[in-house]
Amino acid sequence: MQARQRTRQAPATTNAEPAAGAKVPERFTRFDQQPGYQQITMMRQGAGQLGVQDPFFRVHEGCASATTTIGGQSYINYASYNYLGFSGDSRLNQAARDAVERYGTSVSASRMVSGERPVHQQLERAIADSYDVDDAVVFVSGHATNISTLGFLMGPNDLILHDEYSHNSLLVGAQLSGAKRISFAHNDSDALDALLTRHRHHFERVLVVIEGLYSMDGDVPDLPRFIDIKRRHQAWLMVDEAHSFGVLGERGLGIREYFDVSADDVDIWMGTLSKSLAGCGGYIAGCQPLVETLRYLAPGFLYSVGIPAQVAAPSLTALQLMQQEPERLQRLHAISQYFLEQARGMGLDTGHSIGAAVVPVIVGSSPLAAQLSHQLFEHGINVQPILHPAVPEKSARLRFFLSSEHSKAQIDTTLQALGSFLT
Repeated sequence: MQARQRTRQAPATTNAEPAAGAKVPERFTRFDQQPGYQQITMMRQGAGQLGVQDPFFRVHEGCASATTTIGGQSYINYASYNYLGFSGDSRLNQAARDAVERYGTSVSASRMVSGERPVHQQLERAIADSYDVDDAVVFVSGHATNISTLGFLMGPNDLILHDEYSHNSLLVGAQLSGAKRISFAHNDSDALDALLTRHRHHFERVLVVIEGLYSMDGDVPDLPRFIDIKRRHQAWLMVDEAHSFGVLGERGLGIREYFDVSADDVDIWMGTLSKSLAGCGGYIAGCQPLVETLRYLAPGFLYSVGIPAQVAAPSLTALQLMQQEPERLQRLHAISQYFLEQARGMGLDTGHSIGAAVVPVIVGSSPLAAQLSHQLFEHGINVQPILHPAVPEKSARLRFFLSSEHSKAQIDTTLQALGSFLT
């Protein structure tokens, strides 16, 4: 009873506190005064002045692949992660229907409590086998996978070193962990080596975080070099394969196949189901102690409902079909290279893209990128602009996501139109 009474006592006032009834400035009480909303308003005003429609939240009225339907009109589409064309495949659709008939629309609990289903275990086993590692665990969200993994594994006595172009989910996870966080220049392994030489001995656990294929630039890190550095400095290495699994390598097995390195050379493999695997969610693959720790203790898994069976089943089917139908990956590689070669032949700035599913066209101006996106849309081509502050102003761009379903004719039409707007 005493404890309960103590919790009800009002905190003591201090001289630093405002007097009762003092008016709080509106900027602290109104959502329309918040910096985020004001930034959105400024962007809309700028678009209106340029006569450009808002390119975001366009409603796709069917499956989005190499083509899509928006407002009843068909568009050549470069704004989808459907790299292998599996989203919308009749076999994946049937796998989803079968799963929902058997398990319902939700597993209705966290997996530890009562949400576990056979398809979860089958999918995790297939992912682990694809990576040739002990085990894997699937989270309900790709973004939450990184947040929960980094936030749980690392702590205030630790250090996280990450590429400056790392995805938001990695940055938020690092911040949540309370660990010291330092970025290094994009793909600069020498800079990482120097940072580890300077800081490693000040911390307990150290984690280096890179991506397998960077979605802004379409380039890859020198994985063998990063592996060598992390070994010498006794650090862990985490590779986010959200965009590289299903894209890189002869069989689509990701950056480890691309560089022919052992899966054990990387401590933490992360990936998503929403790109090549046509589902939704994320996964961590690696050694048994890592995966078991996350499965039993990571908040984003432990306290979250399990991934719906009708989402897990299509991703499992896509993973199986990816190996049975290598021609999909061959088409993706061929059309990506064709786009890259044609764009460079026109003198367009494609940055450091290797021509694997992601190719930027850097125009160096946010207004110009927005204007080009608008003009292309009016000509039946859907491609998103990437504007400041998402990238530096001088790096504003159009970002093209390629699919195995794109044709050379579609690429030619797109680049001819883009070229005419730039002249």
